[in-house]
Amino acid sequence: MKVLNLYSGIGGNRKLWENVEVTAVEYDPSISAIYKDYFPDDTMIIGDAHQYLLDHYKEYDFIWASPPCPTHSRIREMGVKIGLHEPLYPDMKLYQEVIFLDNFFDGKYCVENVKPYYDPLIKPSAKLGRHIFWSNFHITPKRFSGEAQPIIHVNASLPRYGFSIEGYKVNQRRDKIMRNLVNPEIGKHVLECAMGNTQIGMSKFLVGAEQ
Repeated sequence: MKVLNLYSGIGGNRKLWENVEVTAVEYDPSISAIYKDYFPDDTMIIGDAHQYLLDHYKEYDFIWASPPCPTHSRIREMGVKIGLHEPLYPDMKLYQEVIFLDNFFDGKYCVENVKPYYDPLIKPSAKLGRHIFWSNFHITPKRFSGEAQPIIHVNASLPRYGFSIEGYKVNQRRDKIMRNLVNPEIGKHVLECAMGNTQIGMSKFLVGAEQ
């Protein structure tokens, strides 16, 4: 099974995947180097995941995309309200990828992001812990330990989900890197759902969603 792992970070979602051939795409060379140390057999592409999807989507059986979440997150909205951040336009690449995959990709896909501060413009297919997913297959509801509450502060000097970035030089805030890790159990569960269910395309896009 050929898998495309977009916006891979250091690979939290990928950790428990088995019997798959993975291509990961990450724009930050310092982050991709950590990913490659953890997953040396994966093909690593350093570049623009959004463009790579457009150019190469036909080459894969399953696509996971985790577009950047800060402009959608409730944490940033809270920061704006108390004067810590300036408001930003939400990055609409998230919805571009959902629409593109649902209409043009013949395999299974999921697009993962945080629960946003607004009603999602496209109704998500599933919610797991702090994450929402858009997919063309059924993701079975499941609870995961430590996923009930938003994570604001993460001690980057401590391992998380078996990952450590101690000793690495990175170009981003270390706590942000560790906070962005997807629980590997969630990554495993979603892939197992994709492999065990027949493809079902979303019949239509709905404006607004239950929170």
